[in-house]
Amino acid sequence: MATASKVLLTLRQWPEYCRAGILQESANTVSELLQKNHDTHHIFFNSSGFHNHLSHHLLTIWALRAEPGEIQKAYNVNAGYQRMLGPLDETILTEMHNPEKFSSCLGNEKYYHDFLVFFQEEMAKSSWQEVVNNFLFAGDERADDMLARLFAGFLHPIIHLGFGIEFHQPAIIAEAMAQSAVHDNYMRKFLVPAEEAAKKKGGEESRTIVDLLDAIHADMELRDAPKWSDGNKLRDGIIGRAGDRMIEYASQFDVKADELERKTAEMTNAAAYYTAGAQRADRKIRYDFYYMHCVNCSIFFSAFLKQDWLSEANKIRLLEWKVRNDLAMYASRKSPDIRINDIRDYKPKKPSGWDEIEDRVCRLEDDGHASKLVRALAHGQKICEPYEDREEFRIKHDDWLQMGHMAIDSVEEPSANWVRSAGFDEAWESVPARA
Repeated sequence: MATASKVLLTLRQWPEYCRAGILQESANTVSELLQKNHDTHHIFFNSSGFHNHLSHHLLTIWALRAEPGEIQKAYNVNAGYQRMLGPLDETILTEMHNPEKFSSCLGNEKYYHDFLVFFQEEMAKSSWQEVVNNFLFAGDERADDMLARLFAGFLHPIIHLGFGIEFHQPAIIAEAMAQSAVHDNYMRKFLVPAEEAAKKKGGEESRTIVDLLDAIHADMELRDAPKWSDGNKLRDGIIGRAGDRMIEYASQFDVKADELERKTAEMTNAAAYYTAGAQRADRKIRYDFYYMHCVNCSIFFSAFLKQDWLSEANKIRLLEWKVRNDLAMYASRKSPDIRINDIRDYKPKKPSGWDEIEDRVCRLEDDGHASKLVRALAHGQKICEPYEDREEFRIKHDDWLQMGHMAIDSVEEPSANWVRSAGFDEAWESVPARA
């Protein structure tokens, strides 16, 4: 049985999107390797806060029916540069039960191991569901602070939490809670005021996500807010220089209880639309590295909808925060043109269906970003299909497979697999010209 300290995948609990024919041997290999990662590695592989993606990568390719040898290779490629977990400080761990001490340790990566064991112990006293509710969704000062941290680091903590929930692994959930705790909370300066502004609008009808994307694209003041020299273009450019303006746009989106499933699909569709469409006419197809995380995160919102321990109000809150994050993320890369014809006119290098694309990405020497993107796109096609006749769903059925081909073809090229900050000319300098 999987616990807060033990990783154990079985063939009885399937993730949100997976292929038929997964082997128990593959499940055993993933469980063994992720247990090793859990026991020995830090959540950041360096002191700059770059994330350990081993669990994301291995769980994703397992769901895509990778063989044991492919799973082992994926681990070997990425395990060598990980940091060791470091010693546990028993004194700090004990003191964390004091709310003031807990608060004083937030945002500091040196306390990751202490937070990890803290959350494991909390889960042992009750359940992982109760811990997640108490520390993320209680609506008090501590929970709101932790929830904002969940959306930091370009969505890595919530992606990690999503993997834990979707794949039924409390140990991964404990890692996600500890990861959230050691991130900073700059997103709170945007997400909480946007939420408050949305509430003040009362009964105003929500705008669609793509309508807001169009408005943000046309707003030259917002487009000029992020600078190429910014260390973090979301924090420094959008929240730092244009926070009030971004809040005004973000607060025009909200979700009602009877819309949760449709607006989860709308969020997924819009994220794929601007991520795949952010191209340059004179350059080869590339996905923006930062936008890609918004797509990769989308799959977990389908899993969140199925959690009966999570209240309807908190499902709504999570989705609203995700959409507002995505709008700000789009603006943070200088609101590039969204070229949907580049998706529809794309000529795949190896025309095929999803199975062949998924086989290729399982073999790819990658850190997990590409496989997560392919799986999220395949899942997006499934959940958006019932709503494709709606105007706000600009990505239609055949577009999803096209985007899958764009993803695998671009990351199989020998260099410049991603473009970083697609609205800036500087970002495209290393991308080869189109033929």
